[in-house]
Amino acid sequence: MANLYQKGDHDTRPWGTWEVLDGGETFCVKRICVKPKSQLSLQLHHFRNEHWIIIKGIAKVTLGDNIIDVRQDDAVYIAKETKHRIENPTDEPMEFIEIQTGDNLDENDIVRFEDIYGRV
Repeated sequence: MANLYQKGDHDTRPWGTWEVLDGGETFCVKRICVKPKSQLSLQLHHFRNEHWIIIKGIAKVTLGDNIIDVRQDDAVYIAKETKHRIENPTDEPMEFIEIQTGDNLDENDIVRFEDIYGRV
């Protein structure tokens, strides 16, 4: 498989937005903006690893069985098959850069376990 994302791809979700900044056959770089008091679904991926770097604000990250607080300049590594979620618990927007690496980079590689927006 390959990276199905293209530079400039973007989408609006109930929790905020994402935009593809760059990509290649085995990587994708996204800028993700999370609205205040919003969160992404608790999920995992079978085919990709993710690296998150917080560039604005404060976030609460679920990583496996752990919940960690992160802020600007903090980085988090999410290995494939690891349940994870990011949440913006503040009243200000939060942004992070997500670098996906793997052989199959596709929005269909999202397995949701919990989602406050009913997308499980």
